[in-house]
Amino acid sequence: MARRSPLMPRHRKRSSALIAALTLLAAGMAGIPAADARAGHGKDRPVIGKPALDAHGCARTEKRLETLSDWPRVESRIRRNPADEKRIAKIVAGMTLAEKVGQMTQPEINAITPAEVREYAIGSVLNGGGSWPGRDKHAAPRAWLDLADAYWEASTTSRTKIPVIWGIDAVHGNNNVHGATIFPHNIGLGAAHDPCLIRDIGAATAGQIRATGQDWAFAPTLAVVRDDRWGRTYEGFSEDPRITRAYGYEAVRGLQGGHPRGIGADGVIATAKHFIGDGGTLKGTDQGVNPSSEAEMINIHGQGYYGALAAGAQTVMASFNSWANADLGIDEGKVHGSKRVLTDILKGKMGFDGVVVSDWNGIGQVAGCTNSSCPRAINAGVDVVMVPDDWKAFIATTVGQVESGEIPMARIDDAVTRILRVKLRAGVFDAPKPSLRARAGSAAALEARELARRAVRESQVLLKNNGGLLPLPARSKVLVVGKSADSLPNQTGGWSLTWQGTGNVNADFPSGTTILGGLREALGAANVTFDETGGGADPSAYDAVIAVIGETPYAEGVGDLGRRSLEAARLYPGDLAVLDRVRGMGAPVATVYVGGRPLWMNKELNRSDAFVAAWLPGTEGGGVADLLVRGRRHGAGYTGTLPYSWPKSACQTPLNAGDKDYDPLFPLGYGLRDGRSRPVGTLDETSPPSGCGTNEGGGQATEDLEVFNRTDVAPYRSFIGSGDDWGGTEIGEDGEAAHSVIGVTRSDVNVQQDALKVTWSGGGPAQVYMQNPAGGADLRGYLNSGAALVFDTVVHQAPAARTVIGVHCGYPCLSEVVATSLFRGLPAGSRATVKIPISCFADAGLDLEKVNTPFLVYTEGAFSASFANVRWVPHAAEDADAVACGDLT
Repeated sequence: MARRSPLMPRHRKRSSALIAALTLLAAGMAGIPAADARAGHGKDRPVIGKPALDAHGCARTEKRLETLSDWPRVESRIRRNPADEKRIAKIVAGMTLAEKVGQMTQPEINAITPAEVREYAIGSVLNGGGSWPGRDKHAAPRAWLDLADAYWEASTTSRTKIPVIWGIDAVHGNNNVHGATIFPHNIGLGAAHDPCLIRDIGAATAGQIRATGQDWAFAPTLAVVRDDRWGRTYEGFSEDPRITRAYGYEAVRGLQGGHPRGIGADGVIATAKHFIGDGGTLKGTDQGVNPSSEAEMINIHGQGYYGALAAGAQTVMASFNSWANADLGIDEGKVHGSKRVLTDILKGKMGFDGVVVSDWNGIGQVAGCTNSSCPRAINAGVDVVMVPDDWKAFIATTVGQVESGEIPMARIDDAVTRILRVKLRAGVFDAPKPSLRARAGSAAALEARELARRAVRESQVLLKNNGGLLPLPARSKVLVVGKSADSLPNQTGGWSLTWQGTGNVNADFPSGTTILGGLREALGAANVTFDETGGGADPSAYDAVIAVIGETPYAEGVGDLGRRSLEAARLYPGDLAVLDRVRGMGAPVATVYVGGRPLWMNKELNRSDAFVAAWLPGTEGGGVADLLVRGRRHGAGYTGTLPYSWPKSACQTPLNAGDKDYDPLFPLGYGLRDGRSRPVGTLDETSPPSGCGTNEGGGQATEDLEVFNRTDVAPYRSFIGSGDDWGGTEIGEDGEAAHSVIGVTRSDVNVQQDALKVTWSGGGPAQVYMQNPAGGADLRGYLNSGAALVFDTVVHQAPAARTVIGVHCGYPCLSEVVATSLFRGLPAGSRATVKIPISCFADAGLDLEKVNTPFLVYTEGAFSASFANVRWVPHAAEDADAVACGDLT
């Protein structure tokens, strides 16, 4: 996709103006203190240290940030200790090469035993989202501690006796652990504009992590999000780098504690992630290309790191994204493989002396690398390599690469020195086993309900309040509707017990409270009636209707919107139907939006008398009810303001304060105070019928048509068909389906669990396909733009019989190309990208005005392959590696 990486001319030309605007924006935002610049200038470039503090002793969100002309040197709160350095040098000198590489290796807990930690001198382990001891989602704290003890005992009885450390994605509380309080996601915390709150949540999260025996939090995320189509938008605090800088400082301060020389006894190792530019990719594509100028990287995407490193962050996680812009002469490629980014900038100019850790199999995305072999990433500056499954091969390969001189021994020694430095600063060399440390096994530490409830109250934004509807009187009788009113999974979102936040039910959060539960607590159960669909009760019998609507859980990749518009009604059509049933029926409607990003919700706003953005509040839904109802818990009421700009139209993205022609519906920093009313008139409800950038009919498509990206991309769904049922069996959310002659499971092609592995037994013909059950769409614009059907694949077993790739326009309207030789020609077991011109299907008779099945693979014999990232890509037929139609035989 790099061939389309350069910015559009409009974006390129506004680079300097955008930076200038960002440094001056929001001067009138309530509660923002006057500027107090902390960046000074050394001989060559600025130096940034401890920030100015507010009246509460927390980092002040500056009104204006100084525009930097170069990467600053960041003065860390934690300074070098000569005694530590002498001790480290002695340990490194006594280690074998294999032991050193073992320290650099980070396997996943389900892929390594304690005995193997000892045998291979492993330096750290991790558990991914949705990974638990014994693969038990409901594992008790004791089970976590037992495994932590086993790893620790294995490492401390190895020849080197260097303690192993365990990292965990505790991104909004210790969210992998059953029973832990889950805080609002970062987008909600950004709305609170309260750096002290971020510090307190960080400290509480550290306590939760210590309760289960881990040492290292893969948090905070410091992305400054520029395009809300990105599925990780909710992991960013704000589009405003001023907020991210102040929050980066306090998040690290909270997680690591205040020890003057390292990490406090109650703290854990923090991770500033993902360095750098993950929030600025083109079209909000996860792991995509960031085309920013260097000035934009310094002044926008770097700001959170200046705060985090000044607070003493000991680890930085490399980002999956690339940094490239041909027009500006930037071609760093994947950040994991960029020496300029990781060594010259981060370790050199910024002065970071801690550990750079890779992301999940991130080295495998670097050109010329695999998941188990990447000298380029190590030479670029990666110190700890996250190799969840292929860690044994990684160790053997890396040892060989050092012995051959491909990786210098000095680079290995530097990496191990950094790892040991962080371990000494974290106190693990002198600490007892995890179960004997402070807060280990503490049920009280796992729960932080009052703090979480306060965070929920502070994070909500009141966008509409016609007639001063909210807050409701304490004796109100209400009808509650909507799919998210009684859903802890929807409240908590992604990175909650499971990676994507899917597969959970309310019972999986035993200490949580839904918004419905909070309303029953506030008003009394007798005064609250719940009717999820809004079709079974008469609204006129109530004082008000409260509709709780919004997004369903997703995380990285799956949450990307791609070419789809920001229209909530198209993404979640059931919500609009609920509002249509209750509006104008005799009671005012207050709508609560639960979701991870601003969406175009003009239709929903028009059907609501009041509208609240509650974001992803976590397990304390009672905090939402606290503000909906006037009562003793009400406090200051609604005080939150938008951390992201709110779109006026369905395709209005990117949308950021400081942009040329900035024209949102609600600007950055907007939010009504409690009880206030500002009229919101009837909003325009027109939107493009087929998403953004498709240019139906005679035009040319300009955006990718995503069909499958880690999961089905609406409106498409994946099916299998065979003699058992040619009508089709839908592949479930778990990525599994089976007939007697065909089966599907999840697999990896590019990244973790991004593909469907399809196996045909050869017992009869069968097919896998992706279809819009609602009917066909006019996709002539893709033919006009020279598009190709593009997918990534790994062939596990070449086809034994005739195999075709098809596109259907409502069976029996179809076209197909023979792909037997294509699949047989791909290297078995290796990733490949296939590009088939749409013209091949048009020549075979496809009616492009009504395509309902944009991808189908059919075979009549044994065959096995994994398929990922299925899409139609404009201009891809023009690529040199596109398949020639005549070669499809």
